[in-house]
Amino acid sequence: MMKDAFKKTCIAKQQWLTWAFSIFLLGIMACKTDNNIPAENSEEEVRETGTPPSDSTSRLRINIGSKAFTATLVKNPTVTAFKARLPLTVNMSELNGNEKLYNFPSNLPSNASNPGNIRNGDLMLYGSNVLVLFYKSFPTQYAYTRLGRIDNVSGLDAAVGAGNVTVTFELESKK
Repeated sequence: MMKDAFKKTCIAKQQWLTWAFSIFLLGIMACKTDNNIPAENSEEEVRETGTPPSDSTSRLRINIGSKAFTATLVKNPTVTAFKARLPLTVNMSELNGNEKLYNFPSNLPSNASNPGNIRNGDLMLYGSNVLVLFYKSFPTQYAYTRLGRIDNVSGLDAAVGAGNVTVTFELESKK
């Protein structure tokens, strides 16, 4: 009889400790901070204003045939890895009549989110190895990691044409 009472007491204490530990873990997880908040805020500002904040950017020159475009890059680990591969000349494939894409042979870091709307001139990474240059605007359900945006998209649609196209990406030199 005494053994049964002792067993019940031990089981009750064990259940209480399990419950208390679970509450403790939930409390710790609720207090977790996200170290990526500044980068996400920068990308959010890009979405709202059309240009990233000046302190978190660098300039990219994009040559398509005889036409040259300048893009403003955001500051994130994906862009850092992308810039390490520059200068880069690639053959970009046509997809859906609104984008050109290139598959990198190896992955870049990514932090994809759904932008809601793609805008003409957006430069993004799909997955962790597909570079995408959009030349038409449209709503999307897909998630991308933002790299940057072409500053003046005038003539972009004509420059990329209907099929595959050779594109050169290089950092713009400081004047």
